[in-house]
Amino acid sequence: MTLFGTAGIRGPVGDRVTPSLALAVGQAAGEPGASFVVGIDGRETSQALAAAATAGLASAGANVRRVGRVPTPALAHASRGRRGLMITASHNPPTDNGIKLFVDGVEYDRAAERAVEAGVEEPALADWDRWGVVDRETVLSRYRRAVETYVREAFRDAPRDAGSDRTPDPDRPLAGLSIAVDCGTGVGGLATPQVLDRLGADVVALNANVDGHFPARESKPTPETLTDLSRFLETGSYDLGLAQDGDADRLVALGPNGEPVHEDTVLAVVAERYVRTATVDDPVVVTTPNASARIDERVRAAGGRVERVRLGALHEGMSRVRNGAGQETAVVFAAEPWKHVHPAFGGWIDGVASAAVVAALVARAGDVETLREPVTERPYRKVSVPCPDDAKVGSMDHLETALPDRFDDVSVDTDYGIRLEFPDASWLLVRPSGTEPYVRLYAESDDVEALVSEARGEIEAAVDAAS
Repeated sequence: MTLFGTAGIRGPVGDRVTPSLALAVGQAAGEPGASFVVGIDGRETSQALAAAATAGLASAGANVRRVGRVPTPALAHASRGRRGLMITASHNPPTDNGIKLFVDGVEYDRAAERAVEAGVEEPALADWDRWGVVDRETVLSRYRRAVETYVREAFRDAPRDAGSDRTPDPDRPLAGLSIAVDCGTGVGGLATPQVLDRLGADVVALNANVDGHFPARESKPTPETLTDLSRFLETGSYDLGLAQDGDADRLVALGPNGEPVHEDTVLAVVAERYVRTATVDDPVVVTTPNASARIDERVRAAGGRVERVRLGALHEGMSRVRNGAGQETAVVFAAEPWKHVHPAFGGWIDGVASAAVVAALVARAGDVETLREPVTERPYRKVSVPCPDDAKVGSMDHLETALPDRFDDVSVDTDYGIRLEFPDASWLLVRPSGTEPYVRLYAESDDVEALVSEARGEIEAAVDAAS
């Protein structure tokens, strides 16, 4: 049985995600003497699923602390030194829900997920006198204070850039910055505006009431769903716009004109900051194959290097670098588009911490444009080429040779799909979709249409040959 995708278990309630599944997952994950914290997002179905999962954990022998509605990063923070179970479908529609599991602040790796899947097949109860205790715990205020402390310390000694006219305040690094933050009626409304305010920003919070129907906009923040926030910024006077998804692990940044800042540009500027302030000889940034070469450019300029790992496996990539490196090597930042891990704070994806860090970088630079100016932004395209599921393996096998042969002077990486990098920092990635009958093509280049056209022709030929 395969339950876990790239971000836990997720799917339609009543079809894929049910109380019986939550009960079985709890029984499979729990064991006598284990300690779990259980949190929920704001979805209508989250309380019932959490009750089922809690019953499963306790009946397997685990002691459970219910922490109520919290952002997923707050639950991850609370799972340090124990385990965690979060009921959330992140940015999915309100009809969906899901389950994420954590151990000591890090998402379960593949081996742990497989063990849970095996346990769901044959659920087992603890002896009647070894069932766990269920209690309640408050973690939200503790988490908010932890984010505030982290950002204050991270920017305490950072000088303002030459273009900034804001006076540094070590306890209020966002002083003088005006921010409009759209929480999308998700649980980020319980943490992000409060943290930004405590760090000194002038904050206007939009859609900060928690509502599992997501009536204001879709949970996933995209240029199409953030039109109200864009108009609000365009007609107002704000330095920065921020938007989050339903459980506050994603972050989108917008300029004062309401235009979204490309997610890879945000990733690049945060990565560069962490590399430049690193105290190790070999600072590493972990990202994914679909992330732009602009990240590599800024990280190299700051004296670091980039390693890539499959989508949804940032924690595994971080562990690999730590386990295979010497004492002076460290992962200083890990991210895929919209989702960031701040290792000096914790090993989980954290959109609340990212909101505060991005805001602090804007305050330090003076404005959004000054912050993004060093980043080379090339045109980007993502294309889905139809491919039957049974032709994916044959198509990719053919493309491993055909694509590099099509272009001159390229470096090739086939660890997670086929990624080609060109001397001018253009790149393309081809990978099969794990959920739909497509081969995905990602490309970034000054002449992106020509690059996509050439690569697409090879992909279509490979699919025809394999079908």
